[in-house]
Amino acid sequence: MDLQLKGKSIIVTGGAKGIGLGICKVLAAEGAIPFIIGRSEADNQASIIEIQSLYGEAHFITAELSNPAECERVVNDVLTIAGRIDGLVNNAGVNDGVGLESGNYEAFIASLHKNLVHYYLLAKFALPELKKQKGSIVNIGSKTAETGQGNTSAYAASNGGRNALTREWAVELLKYGIRVNAVIVAECFTPLYESWVKTFDYPEEKLKTITDKIPLGQRMTTTEEIANMVAFLLSEKSSHTTGQLIHVDGGYTHLDRALG
Repeated sequence: MDLQLKGKSIIVTGGAKGIGLGICKVLAAEGAIPFIIGRSEADNQASIIEIQSLYGEAHFITAELSNPAECERVVNDVLTIAGRIDGLVNNAGVNDGVGLESGNYEAFIASLHKNLVHYYLLAKFALPELKKQKGSIVNIGSKTAETGQGNTSAYAASNGGRNALTREWAVELLKYGIRVNAVIVAECFTPLYESWVKTFDYPEEKLKTITDKIPLGQRMTTTEEIANMVAFLLSEKSSHTTGQLIHVDGGYTHLDRALG
């Protein structure tokens, strides 16, 4: 299916690794121009080399998105390079374990900046250009907003905020023809996830206890599967879809995990 994304400039935060990199690869394969936003210059450069060698044009901007001023700079830099913004994928964040009992005010607020505030700021600064192009916003979220996880109050709150902003923006931006959706992730096998599994004494057994609870296929979601949905939601092929929280998770969040 031709998603008609050729030449579209798409901002992807956290685009140098994991889910973000998967999204950038799919977008580039569709002929879009992904702009990778990340804090590590080395990671950004490595991802750009990989994407350009396989697919075509891509760019990166190194920025610390927990700094509000950096969010505005990112948008300005993209406009300097591309002259337009057709889409925004808010993806960057980290499950940083700021709990209720173990956390504190400073850590909680810092986590909101790492996981939620930049979603708002990038959308705010990109909005004038998204209005010109009738662009699309896709927010990446986590099942933790719906299921809870334990000892991750700030991350869960941030993801609840991502879900709420998705629907709020979908309403506010209707008049501009800007569609806003979210892709909700449960168990996706990224390099970070793999590193976490390896911290256990028996990583293969630990992974199996997780995948056994994923109803569809008893396997992890791939980054490409997340990316395919994101690309679809950014494209005109999803032209009457807005305000949706779409779970790409093998049924993990909503189906009975005892099905297997």
